[in-house]
Amino acid sequence: MPLALLALAIGAFGIGTTEFVIMGLLPEVAGEYGVTIPTAGYLVTGYALGVMFGAPLMTVLGTKVPRKRMLMLLMGLFIVGNLLSALAPAFSVMLIGRIVASLAHGAFFGIGSVVAADLVARDKKAGAIAMMFTGLTVANVVGVPLGTLVGQSVGWRVTFGIVAALGVVGLVGIARLVPDMPKPEGVRLRHELAAFKNVQVLLAMAMTVLGFGGVFAAITYIAPMMTHTAGFADGSVTWLLVLFGLGMVGGNLVGGKFADRALMPMLYVSLGALAVVLALFTLTAHDKLLSAVTIALIGALGFATVPPLQKRVLDQAHGAPTLASAVNIGAFNLGNALSAWLGGLVIAAGFGYTAPNWVGAALAAGALVLAFLSAALERRAGASSTVVTGSAPAEQRTAVHH
Repeated sequence: MPLALLALAIGAFGIGTTEFVIMGLLPEVAGEYGVTIPTAGYLVTGYALGVMFGAPLMTVLGTKVPRKRMLMLLMGLFIVGNLLSALAPAFSVMLIGRIVASLAHGAFFGIGSVVAADLVARDKKAGAIAMMFTGLTVANVVGVPLGTLVGQSVGWRVTFGIVAALGVVGLVGIARLVPDMPKPEGVRLRHELAAFKNVQVLLAMAMTVLGFGGVFAAITYIAPMMTHTAGFADGSVTWLLVLFGLGMVGGNLVGGKFADRALMPMLYVSLGALAVVLALFTLTAHDKLLSAVTIALIGALGFATVPPLQKRVLDQAHGAPTLASAVNIGAFNLGNALSAWLGGLVIAAGFGYTAPNWVGAALAAGALVLAFLSAALERRAGASSTVVTGSAPAEQRTAVHH
């Protein structure tokens, strides 16, 4: 794998850290600014919305810019956003900083996926995408726990300062290691938008929303589920999330490896197994050991879908994949927001802290149904093409005879 992928992974590590570390620092941030925890939660919501809307916006603005330069500009935006958060004198300023940083998120992973795939041979593209996303998964194992520890020990502002420094490392790495890759000639914004007329692109994005949404339906409420149902102490939740992160790392690498060999079968297996494991989590959540194993499995199976889904979008939006790739990153965050909302509804309805697992299982099962539908439509299109091609010579012979 090219060293350029390391630079992309470092950028992904910083982005993953800043996205999730705020969840462990909400009490500290709320205390300093004198706001409630729910109000501080806007820092999470604002970031997610920024990713959803920023992904297509920044990608469209970057259609005239070579991809390497755009990646550098996005890392610069990420650095500014995190510095603004670290130095924010008021809560509103910090919220602006979070939104500024989030604008880089979707476009970075979207454009980065295209660049990573272009750096390697055709049969290694999903593996290259997975290598970049390894930075995001490792962030959940190393960056988030360490960032939370630093924030709780010496101040949350220091954490965001360190994240900004990681952005600088990523920026330098991209400048030095990523080769100049000019924007493909002849591709205009209308070509990028045309990809959304392809039903296969839309199906892949819907699979992203439902499949990864299934993961976050459970993980969003992991703290109350583990402390109230499994009986873990409050301090154990951090290490349970590390297990989740380790599962993400392994699943991401396995998903990338096998997606290059058999993309759709990889989706069938990972989505089907994810639906089953989430359903079983309603039972295993009552036992400490079984719940810990299940959390790792959810991370592994959930992230095993990421490289194949991202590659599926790139394959189906061939010729103009950049915008579709970035929007698919926004789809992950849409799935996160949707599943967190649905999970909260079933808890509020009195079904208990394990009820979101059923929501997650249903979402993952829905993604599996869409995967089968996508494959069926593809086979039908292939069969129709074969029939048309095969009939051409006969039609030509008839014309010649007359």
